[in-house]
Amino acid sequence: MELSGTILAGAEYEPIRGRVVVEDDEVAAIERAETASSDIVCPAFVNAHTHIGDSIAKEAGRGLSLDELVAPPGGLKHRLLADASRAELVASMRRTLRFMRDGGTGAFVEFREGGVEGVEALSEALEALDIEPVVMGREETDVLDVADGYGASGARDDDFASERAAARERGKSFGIHAGERDPHDINPALDLDPDFLVHMVHAEPLHVERVEDSEIPIVVCPRSNLVTGVGVPPVADLLERTTVALGTDNVMLNSPSMFREMEFVSKLCDVSAPEVLRMATAAGAEIAGLNGGIIAPGRAARFVVLDGDSDNLRGAHDPVRAVVRRAGLDDVKNVVLR
Repeated sequence: MELSGTILAGAEYEPIRGRVVVEDDEVAAIERAETASSDIVCPAFVNAHTHIGDSIAKEAGRGLSLDELVAPPGGLKHRLLADASRAELVASMRRTLRFMRDGGTGAFVEFREGGVEGVEALSEALEALDIEPVVMGREETDVLDVADGYGASGARDDDFASERAAARERGKSFGIHAGERDPHDINPALDLDPDFLVHMVHAEPLHVERVEDSEIPIVVCPRSNLVTGVGVPPVADLLERTTVALGTDNVMLNSPSMFREMEFVSKLCDVSAPEVLRMATAAGAEIAGLNGGIIAPGRAARFVVLDGDSDNLRGAHDPVRAVVRRAGLDDVKNVVLR
């Protein structure tokens, strides 16, 4: 298999005119060559933080606070999840997963409510879809028998020491929300030695120093943070200290579009287009332990192909900036997930 056009190659996303050669579902070579193709071949996105189950409640809860919306156990999302039938939940998640896949997302890291049953419902929704899940189970520790790791709600809700220990014993990942509402739950979260943190909107200098010293990656979700009124994470500062990935968070509040998230971060924060693209691809793959995220020999063949001749993209002088700041679902020509 070969794809031609402008290849955003390697860890720096260097635009190379030519082709990418795929053998045995991996990138075999990137070759410079003359080509008439106007396509832009980009690594498939990794959405590093989602709550797919919230697809049953899109745009619910107008005017509610963040705690009223999502805090366990009585937040609106949890009540709606409890009231939904399994068939309703699976169908709504499947629609969201198709939307994500069609928009170039090749993998996602899901904090899945509902314990073992919740993970099994997501597995059902994923049937026959080639988007790759990394599922962080929640609630009882038995969920680690079927999930890829444990996704904790936050140190303000519980101490999560037993869940952290259970994940470590099984050799599985442990992630936790921290610093979303205020800074008070960040140090307790860091004390758990998590594999990654989510949000860190209210990170203070001491917290950032601890993150750097411990080399703990962070997933930021700026659109979600803004819509819930908690603020915007200090993305540029965090990038100077650690690996930072991009997620879309709660489907209840945001469309899980990585194009929208990239444009938002690029235009709101002091972050370059290559840095944003790395947040949306390689950084998420690193946190999730996946072999995608960049186009390089030996990496998984997972691409989103954009029509560089579309009315939206034709004439773009910088293909990386065009992907990050301008491209959208209508520009997607093909999604290759091997």
